[in-house]
Amino acid sequence: MFSKIMVPVDLAHLDSLQKPLAVAADMARHYGAALCYVGVTTSQPSSVAHNPEEYESKLMAFAHEHAPDNGQPPSAVVYNSHDPVADLEDILLKAIDEVQADLVVMGTHLPKHIDAIMPANGSNVAAHSRVSVFLVRP
Repeated sequence: MFSKIMVPVDLAHLDSLQKPLAVAADMARHYGAALCYVGVTTSQPSSVAHNPEEYESKLMAFAHEHAPDNGQPPSAVVYNSHDPVADLEDILLKAIDEVQADLVVMGTHLPKHIDAIMPANGSNVAAHSRVSVFLVRP
């Protein structure tokens, strides 16, 4: 039913992504689908990476560590933005087409203390996506 599952990943908030990551891996095993982890970063140094290239390297390492062993190699794509919070929804919608995903698995929102800064993007991606979006509550 699904052949490529896209999973948005914020390496700075992995603890809040455990349930969506587990659901994505389970669905990839069930359908024999490839997982594509998508990250959005800035060119400015952060606590996760000094530059987009380092972020991409860390995301690829994460993909290989967390993807299920279902015979499908994982992939990782990083998008660079001057304002990842403001651009996130548009970037994720663009990524769906570019990675040719037929399903997106993502969390509904980040923990409450971050919601004031980062809005819940899951419902907006689901509303505007041309593919199915599976939203996972934390």
